[in-house]
Amino acid sequence: MDEAIPRELALTLCKEIREENKRKRFGFGKMQCSGCYWAARDDLSKLCIFGNEKNRGCQLVNKRYRTLYEAKQ
Repeated sequence: MDEAIPRELALTLCKEIREENKRKRFGFGKMQCSGCYWAARDDLSKLCIFGNEKNRGCQLVNKRYRTLYEAKQ
């Protein structure tokens, strides 16, 4: 988990997760994504994924990244 997530990949994963959560009626993920995107106010650099220097600020993106990319190593 020390490896940085490439910026473009982090944004892609974030977008995928946000779109999945939009379709949900309720849920923590839906609230987390909508709150994060609302707080960023169209400034992508303020999204939770960029909360630290390794683009590891969002637990939802971290989990998806670990599942898709780190498990294969």
